[in-house]
Amino acid sequence: MLEPSLRSVTARWGFLLNVVGSLAYRGKKLNEENMSAASQLVHWREPKKSAAAFGLSLLVLLSLATLSVISVVSYLLLACLCVTITFRVYKSVIQAVQKSDEGHPFRSLLERDISVSSESVRQLADQFLIHLNWFSNQTRRLLLVEDLVDSLKLAAVTWVMTYVGAVFNGVTILILADIIFFTTPLIYQKKKAQIDRHVEAVRLKLEETLQSLQDKLPGAVKKTKVE
Repeated sequence: MLEPSLRSVTARWGFLLNVVGSLAYRGKKLNEENMSAASQLVHWREPKKSAAAFGLSLLVLLSLATLSVISVVSYLLLACLCVTITFRVYKSVIQAVQKSDEGHPFRSLLERDISVSSESVRQLADQFLIHLNWFSNQTRRLLLVEDLVDSLKLAAVTWVMTYVGAVFNGVTILILADIIFFTTPLIYQKKKAQIDRHVEAVRLKLEETLQSLQDKLPGAVKKTKVE
């Protein structure tokens, strides 16, 4: 009596583990594909796509700096409609003149399935929940001063950001971030050795400064190397 029951329980647990493993593998594969696509864009593996992404993102951000969000969205939709309507009318005229029956010029795009599956939504929700829990735990740890050194780091960063916010607004920071995002990899590829040398020197200097600061703190709040 017990042996069939144990086999049933084992089979169920095996099935659940297979499902969980499959979902984890698919989520990891999806993240790797997204990271690979982003990496190809910023490293200019395909210059045309990278230039289009960089130009479009910079154009949108510059538009947001001078116009309202509603105006930017309206102009983008209007430009898209102008292109698609013009192309549709042009193809219709060509088909009428040549007496051909090619059908709708965007048929392949209209027939493409763009629906979002429930599995994809669950995977994104799971990933979002992981990052949200990590962010909540880190925020609580820093604000409640679990580690004095890390809280002091946060205080220094926020103090610097007050000066950054006084000079730049949010859209300007996004524009600078977009430019850095697309240009830094190219600069790093050309001057990798020099940049690595300077970064290593800065890292060692920061470690020495933090170590000297930790040595001056009371023993109760020091950060051991094991941690």
